[in-house]
Amino acid sequence: MKTAEAASDAKLVLVERVENVMVITLNRPDARNAVNLPVQLAVGEALEEADQDPTVAVVIITGAGDKSFCAGVDLKALARGEQLRPDGAREQNWGFAGYVNHQIRKPTIAAVNGAAMGGGTELVLASDLAITVESATFGLPEVKRGIMAAAGGVFRVVEQLPAKRAMELVLTGDPIDARQALELGLVNEVVPQSELMDAAMNLARRISANAPLAVQASKRVARGIVDGEVEREVTSWRRARAELEVLMSSEDAKEGARAFAEKRSPVWRAR
Repeated sequence: MKTAEAASDAKLVLVERVENVMVITLNRPDARNAVNLPVQLAVGEALEEADQDPTVAVVIITGAGDKSFCAGVDLKALARGEQLRPDGAREQNWGFAGYVNHQIRKPTIAAVNGAAMGGGTELVLASDLAITVESATFGLPEVKRGIMAAAGGVFRVVEQLPAKRAMELVLTGDPIDARQALELGLVNEVVPQSELMDAAMNLARRISANAPLAVQASKRVARGIVDGEVEREVTSWRRARAELEVLMSSEDAKEGARAFAEKRSPVWRAR
């Protein structure tokens, strides 16, 4: 196994090659693997490498530690006023974590090692397949922070889950557990913590045993990918970005980030 540093001296993202599988690990366990700008850029570049490398058949994305897969955007960084959006158009088009709208040819598997809240659930929704540990939880709690699940969550969840249950997740922000995620079809399999990466690798091997061009063509057709975009999602992305831009300028969005950083309940003003 060869490990490469993917995000400056901090090693915020680890990229490993295991056989013909690229394993991308969000490596901020102390921050619940929340995504800041360096993480976003590192994941996006790793996916670009995987897409262009003919020896990579499958990509697995996971998180470091056993507590959190990904807590979503780094709200503490947001509260501090840090830049979270890349400057380049290419990098912006990749979406949250450099992943959610990064339509590569290779199949992707989310190996969910812990809580997958907000952007963490959106990473799962963006993946072709997902395997989770028994202790994981999933949810789109953005409405509890004065924002919305604009990284694909609000429209993908209603496509992938039964509509009424999906709307419950979107509007209440309440989480579900791993067994509920399996029953709803959000994930493919639930396994003990110690078996997660073995299960993800076994699934990757089943895929990579097949003809790579046939697998890639099947993914493009199944997902509706044309020239790096999912055609049916283009309007949804535009609307989500427009709505989020309005929300992010609201007093409630600022209050949500402050309240999270200060570990208190927010006071909403609907403005």
